[in-house]
Amino acid sequence: MVFSASQIALLINGNVDGNPEAAVQSFGKIEEAGEGQLSFLANPKYEEYLYSTKATIVIVNDSLELKQAVTATLIKVKDAYSAFATLLGKYQEFRQQQLKGIQQPVFIAATASYADDIYLGAFAYVGEQVKIGNGSKIYPGVYLGDNVTIGNNVTLHPGVKVLHSCQIGNNVTVHAGTVIGSDGFGFAPQADGSFSKVPQIGNVIVEDDVEIGANSTIDRATIGSTIIRKGAKLDNLIQIAHNVEIGNSTVVAAQAGISGSTKIGKGVMIGGQAGIVGHLQIGDGAKINAQSGVSKNLEPGKAVTGSPAHEYTSALRSQALSRKLPDLERRIKELEQLILQLKPTIE
Repeated sequence: MVFSASQIALLINGNVDGNPEAAVQSFGKIEEAGEGQLSFLANPKYEEYLYSTKATIVIVNDSLELKQAVTATLIKVKDAYSAFATLLGKYQEFRQQQLKGIQQPVFIAATASYADDIYLGAFAYVGEQVKIGNGSKIYPGVYLGDNVTIGNNVTLHPGVKVLHSCQIGNNVTVHAGTVIGSDGFGFAPQADGSFSKVPQIGNVIVEDDVEIGANSTIDRATIGSTIIRKGAKLDNLIQIAHNVEIGNSTVVAAQAGISGSTKIGKGVMIGGQAGIVGHLQIGDGAKINAQSGVSKNLEPGKAVTGSPAHEYTSALRSQALSRKLPDLERRIKELEQLILQLKPTIE
């Protein structure tokens, strides 16, 4: 599809500086884009490329003061990064609107129900009593177990597995390979040293506007529900254990692990490879730095780092001091030598 500068400006509430009929059909980075491509400039360190780019259209902040002439048509907006993200979202939405209908072969249980406008890719499996809402896109190789509920405008990418009785809300995106509703890690130790599996009979509830990255796993609850609250964003390769709750608009980076029954508040930020032990309470707005190991409750707004995790600024001071230890050791030895030299005169 080809779009003109005036059409794009209308979509992102911008003003055209240049040729309103300039047209683009794809996207490119400002330092690499060619004719017929659209780019954006949000970070000032890339401003030099604005004056040499071959892009036909560039989205810029309206506060930008040009230092020299540009050949590209500019679309000026309040926030170039946000506007570009909005445009990409609309482009992706347009592409997905082209996907409709049921490909073959698929398996759809006789008791399953679904809206007329869904897309169901080849080799998908839809179990008994499954419900799929309006406008949802179920890509090839997706498995939906019995009694699963899928809301409106949900996108499940190839190979996603949603196991029995789990519930997915509206406007949810789940990326390839993720498993929702696998058994929680529950085993009871026996007198002979063996372990007996504790049946996991709960489910997983994913509320509206959640995005879950590729190859993540969210375990079903032992009893009750593992819950991902509205607006949460989860990266790739994340492990969320049974009965965990992730609060509204919380973000979790790749390779983080959250142990069973821990409750994460709203607006929490968890860095990559962080580990959180079970049965904790993480307060609203807390910040957990990458590779931190959290073993205690965190009060709202607390920022921690390290393993075991410590208060952020104190931990940084400790790290700074540890780098000075060799110098401190040398100075102590010098003082000891000086004391030995002065000792005869004192006696």
